[in-house]
Amino acid sequence: MKTIDELLAEGVQGKRVFVRADLNVPLDGGRITDDGRIRAVQPTIAKLAEAGARVIVASHLGRPKGAPDPAFSLAPAAARLGELLGAEVAFATDTVGTSAKETVAALADGEVAVLENLRFNAGETAKDDAERGAFADRLAELADVYVGDGFGAVHRKHASVFDLPARLPHAAGFLIATEVGVLKKLTAEVKRPYVVVLGGAKVSDKLAVIDELLGKADRLLIGGGMAYTFLKAKGYEVGISLLQEDQLDKVTEYMERAEKNGVELVLPVDVLVSGEFPDLKTKAPADFETVDADKIPADKEGLDIGPRTRELYASKIADAETVFWNGPVGVFEHPDYAHGTKAVAQALVDSGAFTVVGGGDSAAAVRILGFDENAFGHISTGGGASLEYLEGKTLPGLAALEG
Repeated sequence: MKTIDELLAEGVQGKRVFVRADLNVPLDGGRITDDGRIRAVQPTIAKLAEAGARVIVASHLGRPKGAPDPAFSLAPAAARLGELLGAEVAFATDTVGTSAKETVAALADGEVAVLENLRFNAGETAKDDAERGAFADRLAELADVYVGDGFGAVHRKHASVFDLPARLPHAAGFLIATEVGVLKKLTAEVKRPYVVVLGGAKVSDKLAVIDELLGKADRLLIGGGMAYTFLKAKGYEVGISLLQEDQLDKVTEYMERAEKNGVELVLPVDVLVSGEFPDLKTKAPADFETVDADKIPADKEGLDIGPRTRELYASKIADAETVFWNGPVGVFEHPDYAHGTKAVAQALVDSGAFTVVGGGDSAAAVRILGFDENAFGHISTGGGASLEYLEGKTLPGLAALEG
């Protein structure tokens, strides 16, 4: 995989460099609530601009239906990128149309432009190779060189991620190089004890990575909505908690395999439960009680791990040399149910281990809960991409950069 340092050494002054970034930031109206992904790609963009490239930044945001939708415009991200760069960033109001062509043509050496949301064109995500390739051809007309630095999208076989690098000289940006280096420390170069914390809503989202980790991790700590399928598999009442009954047999098999392989699989011993889901907009005080994990009332829902579980999980993380964490262990968006997720984050900080926060909601949580990002070994920009790498899958975006 060619690095950006090699690309810079060859010289990029005056060249149109297409940077596939991941600017898929959460928005509240037009306000960015977490700019972590923009900050993560800023070093690559800044270095290219400094070297005199004419930088064209492209990304997706959200899941528009292959047509323009103002709710998913990248305009706020372009404005924030300009603030971080300390320079004006031009914005094209389309992806490959008149505005994109005119905006790119107007760039001088060292200037930066952002194209509108790639997913406003159906060709970006098309399953049909020809349709996707046709869109990649039009993107290629805008640039001389391709730099892949959108790690959060490398597991997608999309036009700008997979097809475009085949049409242009290409290299990996600083962020992708960092992410891949970190993931190698979680696969090929693991320091033990190796502890993995998995949370989030659905156990089905994590089946493949659990399957892989049962042969690699020393401990698996399970929390979040997915924990209730494990508790149900143990024969416990889980009330109206999140439950995937179709995964009970698979979860039972995993628990048996963990025991056979000597992998410690740790489940909640107590949980916070309520009869109603909390109001995440006003964050009005929640009505909850703490119960043992095997005594969840039939009319209650588990929404966070309890205080004994927080202490248990912290103790299981304390002596780790490597920790990977993906998925909050409670409804952290509400302060009454954020204690478990905050406790896990604090345990990572206190452990002295090489710690990786696996993107997505986990990355958002550590920022929202006020943690210093530098207190962690690495905060990934791609939750899905990180998980698929750990599963041993070939990621289309990385394969394209290696080609």
